[in-house]
Amino acid sequence: MLLAREGAKVVVADLDLGRAEDTVQAVRAEGGDATPLVVDVLQEDSVKAAIDATVSTYGRLDLLHNNVGASLSIGDKPATELDVEGWDRVININLRGMWLACKWAIPQMQQQGGGSIINISSMAAMHVYPRVGYKVTKMGVIGLTEQLAGVHAKDLIRVNTILPGLMNTPMAIEARVEAGQPRDEVLAERNARIPLGGQMGSAWDVAYAALFLHSDEARFITGVSLRVDGGMQVGH
Repeated sequence: MLLAREGAKVVVADLDLGRAEDTVQAVRAEGGDATPLVVDVLQEDSVKAAIDATVSTYGRLDLLHNNVGASLSIGDKPATELDVEGWDRVININLRGMWLACKWAIPQMQQQGGGSIINISSMAAMHVYPRVGYKVTKMGVIGLTEQLAGVHAKDLIRVNTILPGLMNTPMAIEARVEAGQPRDEVLAERNARIPLGGQMGSAWDVAYAALFLHSDEARFITGVSLRVDGGMQVGH
């Protein structure tokens, strides 16, 4: 939404076409230009097709915003409880999918003379987290980002990561409610851990950080991990 408000033409890629179309309609309602696409990040052909469709529709690809990640909802568990199938599922969704998107976006950006990529990680990468798959993959996102930033700086492709802290989003809250924890308890516990105002952040807080990192004002910033966490990691 914020990128569209700044004049970007946006491709909304999602496994669920309905969710993509909801976002597209919201963008168009404000006068923006957006196109929905169905993408399965587990399938390389699907990821490549999305990049190709973007270039075919709009003529270029300036920004890639990789926001894929799940934990409880896809069966992530502590290391001693997670089976190989579950491990592979978390790795493939949270990390492999981001790599595939970068793999096929970067050649187009090289051809254009530059671009900006943001990979969404998590503050779970920086502290103790009970479920092993999410922790490992979000650490991996940081490594992927730093590697790509270093290798492709010469191509004027900036690659950064955002580390959201505790957010009041459906993915974060509903998965815990479905696991049996009362909603009020989930909200109270998470809010109590935030130093800045005692309230979780929202998706908008992450979006504003992304808007800056994608913008020309951040032209000299690459390879960074930006914490958006309300001060949870101050001093660490």
